[in-house]
Amino acid sequence: MIDRALGLLREVDPGAVFAHWIDEGDAADLNFAGDIKTARWALASLDGVDVVVQPNEPRWRRLFVADMDSTIIGQECIDELADYAGLKDKVARITERAMQGELDFPSALRERVRLLAGLDQSELARCLDERVHLTAGARTLVQTMRAGGASCLLVSGGFLSFAEPVARKVGFDRVRANRLIFAGGKLSGEVGDPIVDALAKRDALIEAREELGLGREDVLSVGDGANDKLMIEEAGLGLAFRGKPALVEVADAELKHHGLDALLWVQGVRRRDWFRG
Repeated sequence: MIDRALGLLREVDPGAVFAHWIDEGDAADLNFAGDIKTARWALASLDGVDVVVQPNEPRWRRLFVADMDSTIIGQECIDELADYAGLKDKVARITERAMQGELDFPSALRERVRLLAGLDQSELARCLDERVHLTAGARTLVQTMRAGGASCLLVSGGFLSFAEPVARKVGFDRVRANRLIFAGGKLSGEVGDPIVDALAKRDALIEAREELGLGREDVLSVGDGANDKLMIEEAGLGLAFRGKPALVEVADAELKHHGLDALLWVQGVRRRDWFRG
């Protein structure tokens, strides 16, 4: 596979070479000179491997910004919550269209939350306990980055009722998400303003970056849907995680074959240095 990748790269740069293994048999660096976008195009035909083309520096990113649903966790929380109200199929269809970029996100969010009006608050805790599971490698990625001095922001078009406990479990030090409104211990069917949509996600990234005094190149971001496009484009390195086509077309790379801990390889970190506490 490395020989094939080098063959493709040498169509862009005849001097492209194998640099070294990050973890032998699993992750390697190849060096080339030339245009990054052209190299990405040249390597697009490789199958069965995740390829990330990036500048040599900075390798280690000092701010990590991640979407939650279908990225840090494997579920769409609102779809799972709707199942407790017997409305999963109806809500999931709206969610899928919103993630594909076919619907206006704030309107789609309000429509779905209205359908859940009257659901008992205790069902959210039950849903979190029974349905929400971390994506493979998420905790290792975040805690290794935190141990290395990076700040980690979880930003979600979902709900604080899920995002805050997920953030604590994974190790994020910052979180931004939507606030559900309750009345008498039940969902009112309303969402607090302002809505965390694509623009708000990008703004949260910029706010954290500026607060930390970082440059655009210091930011790594990952998401899966159309409402992640703006924050992925704003990051120095923006990746789609098993992403929808609308996101894949603007992302710097797509992670299809590995868990999120592969983003440590992307930053040159050997497995022996991954944090597993």
